[in-house]
Amino acid sequence: MLGPRHLFILTGAGISAESGLATFRGAGGLWEGHRVETVASPEGFTADPDLVHRFYNERRRQLHAVSPNPTHRAIARLQREFRGEVTLVTQNVDDLHERGGSPNLIHLHGELLKARCVFCRRIRDWSGDLDTATRCGNCGGNLRPHIVWFGEMPLRLEEVGEALSQCDLFASIGTSGQVYPAAGFVDLAHRAGARCLEFNLEVTPTNPLFHESIVGPAGETVPAWVEDLVSCQDRPET
Repeated sequence: MLGPRHLFILTGAGISAESGLATFRGAGGLWEGHRVETVASPEGFTADPDLVHRFYNERRRQLHAVSPNPTHRAIARLQREFRGEVTLVTQNVDDLHERGGSPNLIHLHGELLKARCVFCRRIRDWSGDLDTATRCGNCGGNLRPHIVWFGEMPLRLEEVGEALSQCDLFASIGTSGQVYPAAGFVDLAHRAGARCLEFNLEVTPTNPLFHESIVGPAGETVPAWVEDLVSCQDRPET
């Protein structure tokens, strides 16, 4: 096979924004008008669970109103048609990758359409509203959004680290690359000897860390990149 053999793709809020989904983080560090510690921390949930549930209930309603865009569909195509290995990791909590056709991915920060029991920690699918009266069917405990809040550890980091150590092409799509631990992924990819690409609407502060930056809407740049990657597999090696 000509070209890379193990791709690692990291996606962020920028690709969801192209579907019309509002990004959580706004000016002054607010999340949709709320302070981060109020709606996105264990302490905030303990202090005012009703507010936190209302916040995420609205996020779910917004999610139901949007659809995957060409970036999601292009990445899904790459996962289906690339003859090597593709590891897809997202910082997004929406299900647009899944609805766009991606067969597998890692959600670093949890999933909006899932709920977790605060006692037994069992996770279940949840597409509707949650409130303080909603109980776990396993132990009767309270349910919370299955979201990694500030101060909590992102999910499946060991698996992510293993994939980064083996990749030969790293692509960061629609993310500023400034929130850890994901901000450190490009450095780990460099250590593995991978070529590192950045796709974003504008040049980011992390630009010097990448071999190449592709600037423009991901819905235009990513499908073109995927087409080239897929088609080059059939070119004879010279």
